[in-house]
Amino acid sequence: MKIVQLTDLHLTRPGETVGGRDPNANLDRALAHALEQHPDAETFVITGDLSDRGDRGDYERLKGRLAGLPIPARLAIGNHDDRTAFLEVFPELADEDGHVQQVFELSRGTGLILDSWGPDSHAGFYCARRCAWLCRALAAADGPAYLFIHHHPIPTHIVPMDRVMLRDAEAFGAVVAEHRSKIAHIFFGHCHMPLAGSFHGVPVSAPRGTNHALFADFLEKERLLSSDLPESYAVITVEEPSVTVLMQEYGYQGEVRAGGAPYNPARDRAQ
Repeated sequence: MKIVQLTDLHLTRPGETVGGRDPNANLDRALAHALEQHPDAETFVITGDLSDRGDRGDYERLKGRLAGLPIPARLAIGNHDDRTAFLEVFPELADEDGHVQQVFELSRGTGLILDSWGPDSHAGFYCARRCAWLCRALAAADGPAYLFIHHHPIPTHIVPMDRVMLRDAEAFGAVVAEHRSKIAHIFFGHCHMPLAGSFHGVPVSAPRGTNHALFADFLEKERLLSSDLPESYAVITVEEPSVTVLMQEYGYQGEVRAGGAPYNPARDRAQ
């Protein structure tokens, strides 16, 4: 089973840039690259910050762009999104409480889209109603569950980044701990940098994102720092008993060289 995770699109009106990059063009490049390299993917999952300012027009353009794909796309929302505007365009993605949450079946288990959006904040939230929804969904899930959420539930230990992490991580973590035997992996975005770790014994990971990149500086206490690292998405491959997550840096513009394999005794030591 293969899933392509894209995150942090930050779409804008055509012609506008974010971080000096064109998010609309970068999404087109990401989709084209993923369709060429991974036509066997079961689904694309986009883990939030679909729009940079939460404009309805961004969601309308995104809906049109995804409609022509041969692979279905699942959507989560992030802190840069606007839930009301998003649901005006994608009303079918609301759960019974009006959150953007969804259960979808996979060939090797169940996928769950989680809503960590909160008003007037870049931090994430997972309230009691959302926790109750997740408990019910996990209880009903047949086989391993794969959770997709925007905000990071684990600390990065980068001070300005952790100010905007999931604030309800303790409540969310209680649900994860209760259903740990069913949860195979938690995927998130938000940080614009590759991350991996575990949360209550469950593996977690995130790729960089399809537009601008941030840079880890553990001495910086106030500002989030940007960089020119390449745009990326994640390729998730499930082959029992393994889950492999590879960050595909489709935005890399440098040379790709054929080098000697480390197991080849005839390789040139100077390479």
